[in-house]
Formats: sequence, structure tokens, C-alpha cells
Amino acid sequence: MLAAGHSRRNMAEVILQGAALNPAIAREAAHLGGAQTFRFPHPTVARLSGVADLQRLEGFGQRHHLDVTHLKCPLRTQDFRVLAMDMDSTLITIECIDEIADRVGVKPQVAAITEAAMRGEIDFPGALRQRVALLAGLDVSALEWVYDERLRLSSGAERLLTFARDSGWKTLLVSGGFTFFADRLKARFGLDFSLANTLEIEGGRLTGRVTGPIIDGDAKAAEVQRVCQILECPTTAAVVLGDGANDLKMMALGGWSVAYHAKPVVQARADMALNFNGFEAVVNLFE
Repeated sequence: MLAAGHSRRNMAEVILQGAALNPAIAREAAHLGGAQTFRFPHPTVARLSGVADLQRLEGFGQRHHLDVTHLKCPLRTQDFRVLAMDMDSTLITIECIDEIADRVGVKPQVAAITEAAMRGEIDFPGALRQRVALLAGLDVSALEWVYDERLRLSSGAERLLTFARDSGWKTLLVSGGFTFFADRLKARFGLDFSLANTLEIEGGRLTGRVTGPIIDGDAKAAEVQRVCQILECPTTAAVVLGDGANDLKMMALGGWSVAYHAKPVVQARADMALNFNGFEAVVNLFE
């Protein structure tokens, strides 16, 4: 994986993506990066070959709202078998627990704990227990309200799922969130596997506890390994999407990792960081 800010010489190819892209900007980027050639396979995509200075290109991309991705070798659909995805703030735009908390007036408290956990500043299992405890007594209908009224797919997610299915990949939704939402998304989009935490419910209300083992970073990585074992393929045959510190272990297993609007610690260790594009940018890497 290539850390943000590194420069390497003799790069195979650098991909620039963003709505602001045009031939003049691509030409300027090619000049700054010392690229030998560039081309436009798509109006919002430029592929630069022979780049000598990735660091300058990354700064240029930030200024022009372009995502910059280094491809050490071409990506081929036949080299992958699995699309593994985090759920909250990755496949979907929200943190479900924050929106549930909004129903009982404790969203700021819960969101602050969520942010700290996603930055890797506090232990994920402990953070989850703290947040769920604040939901004790909430009617279960609040979960349905969040699914119907607040939950939205991230930009380009449906295109990526269609691409994965058409490529013959299996899809895995693995989340530190909750089965109430993961199970519905699995059924809605025909996903092959899912794993998430289960909220304890008694008498139609949340108890403030989760049942069973907590799905943390270790559990996510183990599930990616399990699915790849079922499919008899190495974990490097997985494309892995995530945004938080609890996604790092499963992202490290994959052959291609994508940090989606992610925390800095995640962006620094991913193969691809998306800050200005949706998941269609992943599809655009495959020619």
C-alpha cells in the first residue's frame, strides 16, 4: 500500500478523478507530475503514465478536488472474487447509531463517541457498549424510522454493487453496526454475506445492550478470511471498502483497499482514498 504523501519514481499509472477534471487541468497535472502521457477514458477520469512525482500530484488533486490513485499494475476483474464493505459511513451515508440516538435526544453524545472510535482513539467494543447503553428504553419502531427516513446509499454504491455482480464477485457486508440494518440491505441488494452486531430487544424496546460477540476490527478481518476460505481464494482476491480505524485490519488483508471519505489514519494506509468521488471511481479503475 502507498501512504499519502509518498513519491515514487517509475510509476505504472496514476488515475485522477473528479467532476472538475478537463483537458487543461489534466495537462497541467501531467506537467507537474512529470508524466510521459495522459488520456481520457471518461470525462471525469484521466490516466497519467510514467509519473515521476506523485507528491506534487496529490497536492494538485487537493486543490482541484480530484482523487489521485496510484496503480502499480493494471486492475483486472478476474483477479478478484470478493467485494467486502463496511456499512455505516461507507456503503451508506449515515452512522445508524447516531441517528437512532437522535430519537432520544442524545445524538451529540453518541456521535462524539462514534467519531473518537472511528479515529482509533478509543477501544471500539467499549465505545459501542457506551453508545448502546444510552439507547436503553427506546421503542424498536425507531430503528424502522431510521431505515426509512435517514438511511441512504453512498454515491455510486449501486453502480459498484452491479459491477461486482456482473464481474462474478461475491459481496460481503461486514459492520460494527447492527443486524437490523445490515440484514435489510443484504435482502434489498441480494448481497451474499453479512455480519453485524445484534441489539437486544425486550418487550419491543431496546435494553441498552448487544447480544453475542461484538463485531470489531478483529471480527471483521476474520469474516473476510472466512468468506475467502469458503470461496477457496486468498484474501488478496478481495476489494475492501472502509472508513474507520476498525476497518484497517480487514483492509490490510485485501488485494485492493479503498478508504471512503475516511479518517486520516485510514486514508494513509489504503490503496485508494476517495474524498471527492463516489464509488463509481472504483469501477473506473478497471479497464
